[in-house]
Amino acid sequence: MKKILLVDDHPDIRRLIKLTLGNGFQVFEAGDGVSGLNLIRSEKPDMVVLDVMMPGELDGLNVLDAIKSDANLKHIRVIMVTARGQVLNYEEGLKRGAEAYFVKPFSPLQLVAAIKSSLAK
Repeated sequence: MKKILLVDDHPDIRRLIKLTLGNGFQVFEAGDGVSGLNLIRSEKPDMVVLDVMMPGELDGLNVLDAIKSDANLKHIRVIMVTARGQVLNYEEGLKRGAEAYFVKPFSPLQLVAAIKSSLAK
């Protein structure tokens, strides 16, 4: 069973994504970048759905950088989900290694389709 980590400071968004994913995945959740990075290191998920703007020491881009700079983690696929919808933000996320970038409000069905498509590769 594929492992997916949802890292977002809004529990409602995590719940929405988890419900839309259904039962075919092992889903973990974190509400901030530090706990998200700790779960990434311990669980080694196949996919991380990562919010950009989160409170605390690490925002989503910091977590993305940590994933992609670690030889043991850089294979993990990352999809960014954020309220920052400017082209510059989108390009920055992709440049740093995200596979896709969804702007809130987003379609949960489109996000899940992108997750499944990425994991099928």
